[in-house]
Amino acid sequence: MYAIVKIGGHQYKVEEGQTIFVNRLATEDENVTLEDVLLLKDADGNVQIGQPTIEGSTVTAKVLDNLKSDKVIVFKKKRRKGYRVKNGHRQPITQLKIEKIS
Repeated sequence: MYAIVKIGGHQYKVEEGQTIFVNRLATEDENVTLEDVLLLKDADGNVQIGQPTIEGSTVTAKVLDNLKSDKVIVFKKKRRKGYRVKNGHRQPITQLKIEKIS
């Protein structure tokens, strides 16, 4: 059984027990209910496709940690001009564990 869920403008394929990293969620709760379920496939192989979402279906997830992703280096250079700039960026992310798909 799996579902395709929309979280923060991105779509994720999730299964029960799976751990995923998403963009930082602005929540202080330990459990999160995701209601934007776009597709749902159950154990029997039946597929439900939402238009745009499936009414009444939810995904329950537990927030494990709020952390930062790996550093991305941004390097700019213009040749023969002596212009060099090096910047780094770490995106804030949230680690979720999918507990239940209903």
